[in-house]
Amino acid sequence: MNTKHLISMNYPASWWRSLWREALPSGNGRIGAAVYGGVHEETVLLNHEDLWWGGVTMPLPDVSDRLAEVRRLLNEGQAPEADKVLSDALKDHGYQPKLASPLPLGDLKIFMPLRRAFRSYKRTLQMETGEVSVSWTDGDTRYERRLFVSRAADAVVMDIRKWGPHSIEARLRMQLHDKRDVRRSGIVFPEGEEMKSTGDTIYYAAQHPDGSDFGGGARVIHQGGHTDYGQEGFTVKNAESMLVVIKLFTGGNRQAEWRRLDEELSGLPMCYDSLLSAHVLEHGRLFQAMEFDIAAVGRELSNEELLMQAYQGETPDALIEKMWAYGRYLLISSSRAEGQPCHLYGLWFGDYDAVWSFHMVNENLQMMYWQALSGNMTELLLAVFNYMEKLMDDFRVNARQLYGCRGIFIPAPSVPGSGLLKHTSPHIIHWTGGAGWVSQHYYDYYLHTGDLVFLRERALPFMREVALFYEDFFTMDDDGYWMSSPSNSPENTPGNYWKGPGMSMGTTMNATMDFAIAKELLTHLIEGAQITGMYLEDISTWRQMLERIPPYQLTEDGAVREWMHPYYEENDHHRHESHVYPVFPGTEVTRESDPILYKAFVKSIEKRLGLGLKEQSGWSLAHMANNYARMGQGDSALECLETLARSCVMNNLITLHNDWRGMGIGVDMDWAPVQLDANMGWTSAIQEMLLFSIPGELHILPALPARWRKGKAGPLLARGGVECTLEWDVSEERLDIVLRSTQGCKPIDLLLPEAAVGLRDSSDKFELKLRQVAISEAPLHLSVILRRVRLEG
Repeated sequence: MNTKHLISMNYPASWWRSLWREALPSGNGRIGAAVYGGVHEETVLLNHEDLWWGGVTMPLPDVSDRLAEVRRLLNEGQAPEADKVLSDALKDHGYQPKLASPLPLGDLKIFMPLRRAFRSYKRTLQMETGEVSVSWTDGDTRYERRLFVSRAADAVVMDIRKWGPHSIEARLRMQLHDKRDVRRSGIVFPEGEEMKSTGDTIYYAAQHPDGSDFGGGARVIHQGGHTDYGQEGFTVKNAESMLVVIKLFTGGNRQAEWRRLDEELSGLPMCYDSLLSAHVLEHGRLFQAMEFDIAAVGRELSNEELLMQAYQGETPDALIEKMWAYGRYLLISSSRAEGQPCHLYGLWFGDYDAVWSFHMVNENLQMMYWQALSGNMTELLLAVFNYMEKLMDDFRVNARQLYGCRGIFIPAPSVPGSGLLKHTSPHIIHWTGGAGWVSQHYYDYYLHTGDLVFLRERALPFMREVALFYEDFFTMDDDGYWMSSPSNSPENTPGNYWKGPGMSMGTTMNATMDFAIAKELLTHLIEGAQITGMYLEDISTWRQMLERIPPYQLTEDGAVREWMHPYYEENDHHRHESHVYPVFPGTEVTRESDPILYKAFVKSIEKRLGLGLKEQSGWSLAHMANNYARMGQGDSALECLETLARSCVMNNLITLHNDWRGMGIGVDMDWAPVQLDANMGWTSAIQEMLLFSIPGELHILPALPARWRKGKAGPLLARGGVECTLEWDVSEERLDIVLRSTQGCKPIDLLLPEAAVGLRDSSDKFELKLRQVAISEAPLHLSVILRRVRLEG
């Protein structure tokens, strides 16, 4: 068994009244199953990407006539008065929408009696296959339950097996999820719960508040023994083994849906190994598309043991490796090209009112997908694009009704089914950068894949809509530069308005991030238009807009200002790092392109962590690790991940928004919401340490931490369509690089890491000409040994 990709635990889920948080997750991008790990009473929480509830959608009133007042108040220095104008206008129109929340579909309950007190307990997740296992010994018989969610069969598959003289006895139920998993009063639970058993199948359904049904069917196959039926469930006694295959539905009439599921179940092979083999082909293709190996010791240790080491100081390399793989596993398991994008809980949510369970595009959604392109999982990003394009009409309504603009306005939070503004807080209304930031993913997808059809038919049309919004929204100042008003630097309050944690007033003018996003968008639009021959008539307008974007401004101590307007003072006591966008996640400013400005951005990040540790969160520590990696500071990036491991990682390695134990790291809250963005940001940060790219230029191991003396990684996918596989050994002074072009013949500049300064000045470049035939048949190999470079193939 590959222990590098094995998560093992010596304890079951134990977070009282919220056990789902410490369950082990399995998923196929559409269905999620979370295994609690109880020996006698097992719970498998079942979720589906299409099951949401509680949302209220209303026509968005036209409040664009109040924009002039907002701008007047801001120009007069009355930001607090301007802050609530649009928000109050919406309330005056009776606008009271509500974001929907994901609804837990139900629980599979398994009751297995004990003859003796259990021994030798183990709960594991094998990330290469997505299998969750719970095993224990009862007297002289060993039992194991295995479960995965099939990507091929779109079903939850579980078997129960044993070794020893005693047989298997198990009672199974399907029911509504545990109603104790709520955090506020007044929840009206789904009604019409029903479970019945016929033949070898358990049927379950409940009624959605809109009157439609949801539920599932479970086919139970057992070797030996017999079955009993009753109100308490489906019981198998004296069996040698059991197989359970579950199909789910999220809408419709239960009787019709049960008949449909029956047909689907009848078409599946009732064999665990056969179903697993078909699933692993698809799951493994994605998971194994890249590897990361730093020759860690202690891979066989449990999560609990590895985390205890992290709490004492240095995070063990085995945990570093597992967390990289886990972020990858979670994205694969909760995302697929034709499905919904992964939200902050993925497919494993047990609260009936889960906090922040939406798609948040002022940071979080982007962070979850940062890893996808460089990690060779490009197809997963298609879920994001499909989601956005389905909601374009609503995004146009937002732009028109809020600001009187053409184009699109994407609110920071949204959920499936409606893209209208649902969260009416000022810092949400006044942040206009969401669509522009999503545009970065569109263009980055093209840069990594070279897909010209995608560029023509999807990326450029989407990006042009964003440009139309900016064209109407930006106004001119007295010096001929654009003004962005109202503005918000997510989700920060300027220093002269900040009165400590919990206080927010983020309505401003000219947030640096606004212009960084707009500059990137317009630059990419011009480039894409020239490549495709589309929108050529718009290029002159976009160039003029670029010329009117004000230059970045510096503070007295040499850091980049977060607001490019004198009314607003810096505030580094915050978790967001928005003003560093031109360095990361953007690529506008690099050490080579503008060394002086680059140093100012580095200074900004150093100030943020130095002053604001108590204001951080799990995801912001992951974001900061990505920033430090992009800035070539591998040891600082690793330190951020180690801080994250000590503060916001649970025993199942799921990340949380904040520490809940009073340890002094991160914001104080009365709850610690699950947020998978930190898991996935961890994976992205490691990939940033290994490779940075812009078209035609590869930076090899740009931020390798000093203690990673030996390792291998890849293939990473670079901008420009180059796969890069690396293997290094510092003690042997050896770096092996394998490059393969995915898009034909092209020249590139290769920048070696600082570890190879004996070869040449690390800022120098040397050109490699990638030959199309040679690369397709025999990838280009390079070995860097002291002062020699050897090319093979």
